[in-house]
Amino acid sequence: MQKTKNRSSNSDPTSLLAIDVGNSHTVIGIFFKDKLRSQWHIKTDRDMTADELAGMCHTLFLMEGLGLHDISNAVIASVVPSMESEWAAFSRKHLEITPLLISGTDLETGIQIKTDHPEEVGADRIANAVAAYHHHGTALIVVDFGTAITFDCISAKGEYLGGAIAPGLGISMDALFERTAKLPRVNISEPPEGPIGTNTITAIKSGFLFGFGGLVEGLVKRIKKEFEPETPKVIATGGMAAIVAPYAESIESVEPELTLEGLRLLHEKNR
Repeated sequence: MQKTKNRSSNSDPTSLLAIDVGNSHTVIGIFFKDKLRSQWHIKTDRDMTADELAGMCHTLFLMEGLGLHDISNAVIASVVPSMESEWAAFSRKHLEITPLLISGTDLETGIQIKTDHPEEVGADRIANAVAAYHHHGTALIVVDFGTAITFDCISAKGEYLGGAIAPGLGISMDALFERTAKLPRVNISEPPEGPIGTNTITAIKSGFLFGFGGLVEGLVKRIKKEFEPETPKVIATGGMAAIVAPYAESIESVEPELTLEGLRLLHEKNR
């Protein structure tokens, strides 16, 4: 792949490639100034090399009329250490950029991390908290429906207090179908008519959608008691958020681009 010889004259200095690497999926976004121009959701493949990532990005960018030379900055959040190093190598080799890595405790975040071990807080959770507090400026519970369902708690003062972690819908569904011989895989994006399934398909849909909705409601109710007298706003993000939100009345809004926006804000604070 031919590299741009004079990147400064071909790339927009305000362009930013934001990469959120999760255990199951990776979300890639391109910002121009503070506007999200394009985004893609791909499976996280732990075997991909920096060169293979370049080939994939080259193809994805072309579909949106963009090229690798259009990128002038990069920020990476990864919960998969091996992929953090490969994405960083891709950035240095193919974009000629030293990326900002959202890891460790030396970053300026704009919030105070009050957990017992701040270095253990996932990069995606930090990004979610930063974006949520930036936009809402109040006490918050952020529910992220990823490989795991995470609940992140932010005080009205901008303190990251901690949260809860539960198994996600995808891995729970995989476990169910791998351990049972007769249960079929179902598409839970098509809702059941009610909580009482009248056949195997609707029973599974009910169990997952009403069940995980109940999980969210139960945890949010307990967490809110810890906030008193504050009343936290509850927002959701992640790939399954829009599917589960109708079954969890406590969720006030679904913000699918929250993590990418958090990465943009972290880059802005630390560039």
